[in-house]
Amino acid sequence: MKLKDFVAEYEAFCPKELALEGDPVGLQVGSPEMEIKKVLVTLDIREQVVEEAIRLGVDLILAKHPLIFSPLKNLTSLEPQEKLVLDLASHHIAVYTSHSNIDVVKGGLNDYFAEMLGMTDLEVLDDAESLGRVGNIEPTSLADFSEKVKKALGQERLRLISYDQELKQEIRRIAVCGGSGAKLWPIAKAKGADLYITADVYYHVGHDMLSGGLLGIDPGHYMEQYFIPLVARKLESFDSDVEVIQSQANTNPFYDI
Repeated sequence: MKLKDFVAEYEAFCPKELALEGDPVGLQVGSPEMEIKKVLVTLDIREQVVEEAIRLGVDLILAKHPLIFSPLKNLTSLEPQEKLVLDLASHHIAVYTSHSNIDVVKGGLNDYFAEMLGMTDLEVLDDAESLGRVGNIEPTSLADFSEKVKKALGQERLRLISYDQELKQEIRRIAVCGGSGAKLWPIAKAKGADLYITADVYYHVGHDMLSGGLLGIDPGHYMEQYFIPLVARKLESFDSDVEVIQSQANTNPFYDI
């Protein structure tokens, strides 16, 4: 199957036009005319993912986080990020990225999070950019809901934003935004959320949230690893003979002990 035909089918589900302004989505390495037989789905493209792709003999990597986010000044093996691009190109492995558009699209990553967390009566969190989701849950304590989040997101630990360490607060309505969505907390509060789940919350933002009456859970940016099974299942539903492989490489740069 030609790469351009495979991409066209993916973009019928998740159009590039949904991406936030300036977000580098789409084909970043490779020729639209190349034939592909194997695609590797991953969250990030790091050294271990490139090694995995070469070892598996894939023709295409479909990643959430862009391989090339800022313009490259050179293309040599002297700088790590440039070497990733060079290694992929030299092995004829194409790269396609689906970043903020998979967050925004209906049936995308934020809807997937909402489904995993049992949210109902969903609405978009940020109407301006269509990011995040807000919805209701069965009333529960913060302690019990935190355990549900751990199980849903496959986490052993979570960073909670709460002054009350007994975690007895009742939770009825939550907001969720994959990735770094801390700036949207005032909208979550305005839409009635008791709790906001997003990653990369700064210390002082945590203070601001609590002063504003909003609790929080920060599962870490690696919460977006669920891009892999979500997109892999979508690709497997296409009418093609392309083999879809879910990356097994761990690209989480943080490790809790």
